[in-house]
Amino acid sequence: MLTKKDFDEACSVVSRVTLETKLIYSDFLSDKTGNKVYLKPENMQFTGAYKVRGAYYKISTLSDEERAKGLITASAGNHAQGVAYAAKLFGCKAVIVMPTTTPLIKVNRTKSYGAEVVLYGDVYDEACEYALKLAKEEGYTFIHPFDDPAVATGQGTIAMEIIKELPLVDYILVPIGGGGLATGVSTLAKLINPKIKVIGVEPEGAACMKASLAKGEVTTLPTVNTIADGTAVKTPGTQIFPYIQKNIDDIVTVGDDELICAFLDMVENHKMVVENSGLLSVAAIQKMNLKNKNVVCILSGGNMDVITMSSVVQQGLIFRDRIFTVSVLLPDKPGQLAAVADTIAKQQGNVIKLEHNQFVTTNRTAQVELRITLEAFGSDHKEQIMEALDQGGYKPKIVRTSL
Repeated sequence: MLTKKDFDEACSVVSRVTLETKLIYSDFLSDKTGNKVYLKPENMQFTGAYKVRGAYYKISTLSDEERAKGLITASAGNHAQGVAYAAKLFGCKAVIVMPTTTPLIKVNRTKSYGAEVVLYGDVYDEACEYALKLAKEEGYTFIHPFDDPAVATGQGTIAMEIIKELPLVDYILVPIGGGGLATGVSTLAKLINPKIKVIGVEPEGAACMKASLAKGEVTTLPTVNTIADGTAVKTPGTQIFPYIQKNIDDIVTVGDDELICAFLDMVENHKMVVENSGLLSVAAIQKMNLKNKNVVCILSGGNMDVITMSSVVQQGLIFRDRIFTVSVLLPDKPGQLAAVADTIAKQQGNVIKLEHNQFVTTNRTAQVELRITLEAFGSDHKEQIMEALDQGGYKPKIVRTSL
């Protein structure tokens, strides 16, 4: 079993390569939840995620012969960068197998550290199977992203930093993919103070750990479907599962829509970019029934490509009624469009897009459809605009928004 001495050693080693990620007090989340909420910004690490901790510590424990064979791993991106960066520091060859769905920013950054990248499979599990095959054929030393006690020990150094900075922490919320981070953080937290509650957070579409704990054994999901690509894992680690069973107090799951809203919360209130998997803890605290507790949300990573970012922002604005589309039917005669625009303008609505369909009925003189995509301040303002359009005789209907 992992001991306090193991973690002390890992802290000493990992401190050589990690940046100091001091806790950030979140006024926004604290006010919203009735707790004192702190953020552990591992998205600000040099490689953009906590994974460098476990990767570097694991490689430090290898023999010169094992490192000389070359290293190989599979990863959806953050562990890939951690291994690539650590291998560069140790002067080792690194081969990284990544799913074909990995965001481009993660692929390019992994290559920038000198690693050879192989794209294979749609999800992490398929990439891992191929990496193990290559390791056997080529004699590489495999560095598992989570199912390795040494890797988990490196990740657990986060808990040491949290408790040193906030000794009275009550809850630590930690994202779970395969379980390495949760293993390290929960094990060390319980060794230092058994009263600390450690809550694992998974995406609803990839809740392999929740399923495994419910069944009492490691369980493989048939499929995974989530925007949190860094935690899209079908099967949690078998070696670390006993630690999870012993030390994780509960599992909370969050949906993709909750992650999208959490992204906006971080950008608008903390001016930070956090990837979807890294936002699991932020989304979870907003749905948990906690009051008057010291809570730390681990932001596990921030490697997000701009296309994904753009999509998440747009969807978030739609979810929060900041952008919506309304359909109205008008007679096809001059002045009607101007009248509708004037009604919206008087309510301080901002028109983003107009679609004019003259063929919604066979008698276009009597009726044509106008679809208006609008920007509003939120739900109350949206209803105010809708009411004004209704009073103007336009009988507005909300339709699916497509930007």
